[in-house]
Amino acid sequence: MAHILHTPFLTSSTSLRPNPNPNIPQSRSSPNLVRAKIREIFMPALSSTMTEGKIVSWLKSQGDKLSKGQSVVVVESDKADMDVETFYDGYLAAIMVDEGGVAAVGSPIALLAESEDEISLAISKAQSLSSSSSTVTSDSSSPPPASESAQVAVKAPVVAVAVASTHPASEGGKRIVASPYAKKLAKELKVELERVVGSGPLGRIVAKDVEAFAASAPAAAVTPAAVAAAAASPPSGGVDLGSVVPFTTMQNAVSRNMVESLGVPTFRVGYTITTDALDALYKKIKPKGVTMTALLAKATALALAKHPVINSSCRDGNSFTYNSHINIAVAVATDGGLITPVLEDADKVDVYSLSRKWKELVDKARAKQLQPHEYSTGTFTLSNLGMFGVDRFDAILPPGTGAIMAVGASQPTAVATKDGRIGQKNQMQVNVTADHRVIYGADLASFLQTLSQIIEDPKDLTF
Repeated sequence: MAHILHTPFLTSSTSLRPNPNPNIPQSRSSPNLVRAKIREIFMPALSSTMTEGKIVSWLKSQGDKLSKGQSVVVVESDKADMDVETFYDGYLAAIMVDEGGVAAVGSPIALLAESEDEISLAISKAQSLSSSSSTVTSDSSSPPPASESAQVAVKAPVVAVAVASTHPASEGGKRIVASPYAKKLAKELKVELERVVGSGPLGRIVAKDVEAFAASAPAAAVTPAAVAAAAASPPSGGVDLGSVVPFTTMQNAVSRNMVESLGVPTFRVGYTITTDALDALYKKIKPKGVTMTALLAKATALALAKHPVINSSCRDGNSFTYNSHINIAVAVATDGGLITPVLEDADKVDVYSLSRKWKELVDKARAKQLQPHEYSTGTFTLSNLGMFGVDRFDAILPPGTGAIMAVGASQPTAVATKDGRIGQKNQMQVNVTADHRVIYGADLASFLQTLSQIIEDPKDLTF
């Protein structure tokens, strides 16, 4: 759900101030009482942990007429990219933070004028605000001089002439509007975005548009320039060795959370679970679209329902909450960060619906399009590295939750049978990190026993 730009009223004259001499009445018909309505568009808070946001792209240009509810700008928060809407009708008079710029939550990023006649006045106000503001920074390693920045922020609106060749996502030829993942994909597939027609809102290019274009486009001829460019490309998968790379907005958020987690007293308990029955069930229902992630989330949720203290959380250090919902957050690696999409009420939703929901969440996570409730409502976290062949690892407890479970790969293991012979079973190692202020060793041991029973006899997972 798109967030709304908060735009408080700014007066452009002193006529709204109290009358300094109450004995002299002011005439309502006086021409001096004309008031221009210019509103500041603030950087919105798109999540509870967001302190600043980055402008990914402006969907509207300076001078464009806006209607209430229209998407105006795409903002990168600490978790996702989100389209932000305007709450008022008017004109986008001045853009104060250009694409790629960063602004603190609550600081002005643009001005909205009520009429075209007030655009010039809004530009003057933007110039004044930009020259006195120190909260807006640039991602560029060599930022332009202050005077040049001011000129960019308050440039006069340009009337674009529409031509038949103008790309639908180019905003009058000024730029190509595409999701960050679509841009990354286009770079990897060597697709020119100006040749791709977007299917997203207002013609925005999304990942599937790039993939479709790449699949339909003929193989490009290899030119000497392309060979030279390939030879000049940096080694190690495109990484410029020795360079210093600043954190992205998401990496900053992850860093803050990991440091915060160090203040929580945690302990770890491991358990070995036989997965033969789960593997057989997965093989049977995989053709129906069921994922292993959904099966593990469902099994975990059913175990948590029997051990509510493992699903609890302590946020203030003085009390803890038995959460009323079992929402399983699952860690997903994205380009430049880590995010935990949430499968809500996983104990109540069937595994087929969970699988469909999980695929949708992963697609949105990698396109940086998750909504706040889709990543911030987890009560228990799963981190699975089994698909990479990792047999065991420990996970760091996310702040505000009671426990996180690290899941290793299921591997053939030699075991002793009941009759004293040597047999083979598939087994996986799980390690749970828990908040010791709320959860104790016996609690975790009991929970893991229940989880093991559910996985080793998974008949309840498909109901």
